[in-house]
Amino acid sequence: MKYWRILLLIVLAGGLATSASAEEVVVYTSVDRMFSEPILQKFEKDTGIKVLAMYDVEASKTVGLVNRLIAEKRRPRADVFWNSEVIRTIQLLKEDVLTPYKSVYYDDFPTTFKDKDGYWTGFAGRARVLLINATMIQERDLPPSILDFTKPEWKGKVTIAYPLFGTTAMHVAALYDYIGTEKTEAYLKGLAANDVLVVDGNSVTRDLVVQGKVPVGFTDTDDAQVAIDKGDPVQMIFPDSTGMGTLLIPNTVMMIKGAPHPETGKKLIDYLLSPETEKALQEGESAQIPLRKGSSPPGFKAMEVDYAKVAGYLEPSAKLCQEIFMR
Repeated sequence: MKYWRILLLIVLAGGLATSASAEEVVVYTSVDRMFSEPILQKFEKDTGIKVLAMYDVEASKTVGLVNRLIAEKRRPRADVFWNSEVIRTIQLLKEDVLTPYKSVYYDDFPTTFKDKDGYWTGFAGRARVLLINATMIQERDLPPSILDFTKPEWKGKVTIAYPLFGTTAMHVAALYDYIGTEKTEAYLKGLAANDVLVVDGNSVTRDLVVQGKVPVGFTDTDDAQVAIDKGDPVQMIFPDSTGMGTLLIPNTVMMIKGAPHPETGKKLIDYLLSPETEKALQEGESAQIPLRKGSSPPGFKAMEVDYAKVAGYLEPSAKLCQEIFMR
């Protein structure tokens, strides 16, 4: 009898030791898997903390994960959300999905790229760019502003991702903030009337330009860089260099309220905001733009926007885009 009691105690003790040592963190990320997975795998290797990751779907991008986080608010499954943009992050804050955490690297980033109470921190940005097929047109052929793509000479020659999702939705909302509601709505209707080709995601716009199906596509710097690195006959253009400028979009990282693994979540956030990770994202295939204080300037004119105000335009923007570009 004593023998079995002792054996049972040994088994229970062993089980508790295994459970205590098996640290893990659950992260949802809308960053393309080809860019985010190597970072998360390195974190796992460096720390010994098991990473359970859920990645985005290209067509719905951030929206699907944001809706999932809102739906799980009462019983959160994720510890950390690594978002490829900032507007849906602000939406999550309004939905009371986030909890504040000021990383050890929080002060490294300018005020523009972080929440003052520590609910989210921005790092490693991308820019909204044009990708052109250099065998079809040259940079000198482009108009001075993206607003000119409604002109007849560009009919059927431009492609854009469906503007209800991802960075395209943010870009439209930023136009609402910068040029006003009336001009933005006229611009969107003009694009539709000019047969802009609307597709599922920025990587699709890139591929259509690479294939020569259209000469110009709206995309992000990371998607454009993939084509450039492959040696495809394309060129990346930062638009509106003499006007409103190019939209800069930071990655954002945040802690989920009620996270099941808050301590490992904090470790992952610190890791993502570290200089080493931002440098890896800059030098990697995605060629992201470092945002911490003291970083080199991006080399283009950035659009001056208030991300919180832009977030306020997301709903009316989405409603109009759904009406105009309904498929």
